[in-house]
This record gives sequence, C-alpha cells and structure tokens, in this order.
Amino acid sequence: MPKYRNLGVGEPAPWFEARASTREAFALDSVGGRYVVLCFFGSADLKGKAALDVALAHADVFDDERATFFGVSIDPADEAKRRVVGRVPGYRFFWDFNGAVSRRYGAIPHDADPAKGNVPLRRIWVVLDPTLRIVKVVPFRPDGGEATELMHYLTSLPPPGRFAGFEVQAPILVLPNVFEPEFCARLIAQYETSGGQETGFMRDVGDKTVQLHDHGHKRRRDHIVEDGDLIRQVLRRFNRTVVPELLKAYQYKASQMERFLVGCYRAEDSGHFAPHRDNTTKGTAHRRFAASVNLNADFDGGEVSFPEYGLRGFKPAPGGAVVFSCSLLHSVSKVTRGARYAFLPFIYDDEAAKIRAANHAFLAQDQGQQAMLEPPPRG
Repeated sequence: MPKYRNLGVGEPAPWFEARASTREAFALDSVGGRYVVLCFFGSADLKGKAALDVALAHADVFDDERATFFGVSIDPADEAKRRVVGRVPGYRFFWDFNGAVSRRYGAIPHDADPAKGNVPLRRIWVVLDPTLRIVKVVPFRPDGGEATELMHYLTSLPPPGRFAGFEVQAPILVLPNVFEPEFCARLIAQYETSGGQETGFMRDVGDKTVQLHDHGHKRRRDHIVEDGDLIRQVLRRFNRTVVPELLKAYQYKASQMERFLVGCYRAEDSGHFAPHRDNTTKGTAHRRFAASVNLNADFDGGEVSFPEYGLRGFKPAPGGAVVFSCSLLHSVSKVTRGARYAFLPFIYDDEAAKIRAANHAFLAQDQGQQAMLEPPPRG
C-alpha cells in the first residue's frame, strides 16, 4: 500500500526551492507575509484543470498582497504544451517533474517516481498562513466542490497582518542607545571618506556561495570597517548593550561578530532590500542574529520590516538597533528622501563559528572579518 506523508495544521510547511514558471529557482521561504495556497493538481487533465479554473477565476483573492497561488505539476506536458501558464500578480507554477516537492507534502507516496509513470496521485490543496505554517489541507473531491469551498474559506480569513486574530509583534529586539551620537557620526564620516561600494546578495550556485546583483532585489552601497581601534570600540559597545539582551531574551550566549560594515541606502539609487533571510546558503548558514543599527535620522523610507508578522516598519533613532534572528524574513523599504546609514553585522556563538570554518570552502569570496565578543558580564 502506498505510504504518504501527512502534514497537519500548525506544522511549519516544508521549505523547498524548485524551478517555476517565473524563474529557474524559486524559494518558497521568500513568499511569507501573505496567505499561500499550494495546489497539488498533478497534471492539467480534466480534474486538474477544473480545480485550476476555479483558482484562476479569483484574481481578487490571489493578488500577491492578500494571497498567492502556486500550482504544482508533476507532468512535463503541462509545461511543454503550455497547458498551464502563470501570471503575475498572483499565479505561479512549480515544475515538480521529479516529485521532490509533491513527496514532501504528501501528494505522492514516499517512493514514487513520476518519471516511471503510474504515480498514485493524492491531489490536495494546502493553505499556509503568512508565517508559512499550515492552516488547512483539503483533498480533492470527485465532484470538484472543494475548490469553490476553499475560495470561500480564503475570503473569510482575516487580513494577513492579523492572521492570528490580532496584530502580532515580530520576535525581535529593539534596543536604543547601542551607539552614542558621536560614534554614529564617526562611522558615517569613515563611510564618506571611502564612498562605499555597491554590493549584492548571496546565493548558492552549483557548489559555491556567490554574490549576485539584481537592483530589483537589493540596492545598497557598503564600506567595510578595517580600522582596528574602531572595531574594538564596536565590540565593546555590543558587549555592553546587545550581548546581555540576547542572553536575557533568547538564552543565547553570543561570542562572535562578523562583517564590520556600514551600509548606505540612498534615495537617488532607490536604495532598498526586498524580503530575504540571512542564513539560507552554505556560506551563510552559521549566522544566527543580525543587527541593524541606524546611524542617522535624516531620511524617509528605509524602514526594517518583517513581512511574516505584518506591515509595520521599524526606524530606531540614531544609535538604536533592531536585532533579530537571521532566519526571519525581513526587508528594507525604499528610501525616498536622503540616505540611511546603518551598521550591519552578524552575531553568533562558538558552535556556529565551527560551521563557518567548515563551510568556508564553499565561499566564492570571503565574508569579512570575524572577531570575538567578550563573555557577558555576571551580576
């Protein structure tokens, strides 16, 4: 008898990266912040097409703001014959011709191989909340009526920002007074002396973690701090103000800091950073917490937000930090006036430092300095 994986309500959805109708490698973890509907229709035969037609008729639901639709096909003919075609906003298709995604969600058995044919397909709809946790799993019915009922269910859900029934605060730390104004000014002055260099974002390509550039995804100019005295002063301030709070809030004993970097998001560049996570590649898997310390206030936009938990943006006063897990989806809104300067390091512990060392071989280029934080004070 075929054995399927059975996912339950409340479980985190299995993350995956697969080829899609809109890009060669689409990561599910990048779409948090809205309801996500995965339709494992298998093949766009009569039964599969009927379900898709219902979904495609509800563009008012699938607008990429409230909800996003992903159809999952295991039939190469669906792509080759263009039997299903994605459209943006709202509708995309994953080409799961080896069955990897469908197996993880229980649409085909653990040992099924679509390439060999005669796959016992279990067609299902899976609904995820904005934090990518499962809220509903609905099997296809012989009469197809489940599709219309599912659309009614989706329209009954609260707005994504109130998916829990009320607004939820992202699990982050907001810490004023990490740096004093004079120290902020000193870091900005050093940035201005260098002018900064445009940087990209990290992706695994083949067996290497490489830096890619896409102005639609990120636009920022960075300066790496190399002055030893300045680095020591940064470490002292973080040890006094950030390390004890990580221990108090998360029982996490931070001991290492990486990347002494001042970044600048400029209005003239439409500076921004689209939703992303900071530890999803081999070369960045060791990162545990990120800090975003604002160095100035004379700008509009440039707020840090956490889409899985709502639309609220955070703009600490100069010297104030937002500290958060690198696993959280986060973004920086477009700067519309002036320039936002920020100090942007990563923090981790001794065990993560071992992962960093082990994965160094996967890096196409070095990720910057690593330095020891002092142990948190007792008292």
